[in-house]
Formats: sequence, structure tokens, C-alpha cells
Amino acid sequence: MRRSIHLEKHNLEKTGWLRAAVLGANDGIISVTSLVIGIVASGAGQQTILITCLAGLISGAISMAAGEYISVKSQADIEEADLALEKRELENNPEQELRELTQIYIHRGLDEKLAHEVAIQLTAHDSLAAHARDEIGIIEMTAAKPVQAALSSALSFSIGAAIPLLAVLMAPQHYLASAIVIVSIFALVSLGALASYTAGSSIWKGALRVLFWGCFAMLITSVIGSLFNVNVT
Repeated sequence: MRRSIHLEKHNLEKTGWLRAAVLGANDGIISVTSLVIGIVASGAGQQTILITCLAGLISGAISMAAGEYISVKSQADIEEADLALEKRELENNPEQELRELTQIYIHRGLDEKLAHEVAIQLTAHDSLAAHARDEIGIIEMTAAKPVQAALSSALSFSIGAAIPLLAVLMAPQHYLASAIVIVSIFALVSLGALASYTAGSSIWKGALRVLFWGCFAMLITSVIGSLFNVNVT
């Protein structure tokens, strides 16, 4: 009877897109909400608040995409340079590289004979992949993907920033600040819980962590905005 192979799904596989998505959505909610709260506290009119919210959404999404792309592309460039260096070493000094791989497996707990045999077999199968994984630490599931990270950040930021925007569009002027704060707090708690659930960690800890920093940012900008009572309509 043929045995089925059990392939486990690990949370580490989600690292790249989850980090960018959570960072983008969290930043979209907090930064745009904080910006709008500051403008509301200054006494600005609803049209000014709406324009500010839209400007924050657009500029923030572009900034997140550009920043994330540059950051992750730099990581990808480093990985590519390391792989190119390792490829040259494998071509010029294959025996030395085999000894290096053997020593790595010895340090991980294999005896010398078995470590050498494992190193030989992995080198024969795909020497560059073996050294990338075990010597440099580059694995496929966590390798840098700049375009994916940039698009994920921009999209998630826009979704997050759309939450205070909807509150601005739907809430009456005299309830605007309260509506933005309530909606944003609910969104932050939901985001923190969802991110923690997806990552396989504590939902409550994730929700409270995001909530704390979001409320802190809104409080600071509200205090600063209240210092400038412009009464713009």
C-alpha cells in the first residue's frame, strides 16, 4: 500500500506578503486617521478634511509602494550578489566548498561520515541551492520579492486609508471626530486580530498591540491639531 506524503503548511511561508500587507493596512489606518483627526481638531471644514484624507491616501499608497520596493529590492540585490559569489566559488574551489558544507552539517549534529555523504549528495543534486540554503540562509519561501511587496503594501495601505475616508464621507460634521475614531479603532482591532490569527499567534496580543499604538498616534495628532484653531470652511 502506497503511503501518502504529509506536507505541513508552515506560517513562515506567509512572511513576505503578510508583513507587507499588515504594515500597509496598519499604516493606512493609523497615518490617515491621525492626519484627519489633527485636521478636525484644528477646526477645519468638512471639504478640507475630505481633501486632506484623499491626499493622505494617495500619497501614502505611493510612498509605501516606493519605500517597500526600494527596501526589498536592496535585500534582493544583496541575495543576488551573494549567490553570484557563491557560484564563482563553486566553480573555482569545489573541494573547499564541499568541505564547508560538510562542516555545516557536522555543526548541526551529524557525524563526519554522514555529513560528508549528505554534502556530496546535495552538491550533486544542486550545489548552488544547497549552499544558498545552508551556508547563506536564502530559502525560496522567504526570498525577497520587491514587486510583490510593493503592490501588497500599496493595496493594503489604500484599503486601510479608505476606512477613515468612508467615515469622513458618511458622518455628519458635528460627529465627524467621534465617527472616525470609533471606526478606526474597530478596524485596528480587527486588523491586529486577523494578522495574529493568520500568523498563528495570540489574537488578543496582536489586537491590543495594534490598538495601543494606533490610539497613541491619534491622541498625539489630536493634541497638536487642537493647538491650531484655524476655523477653515
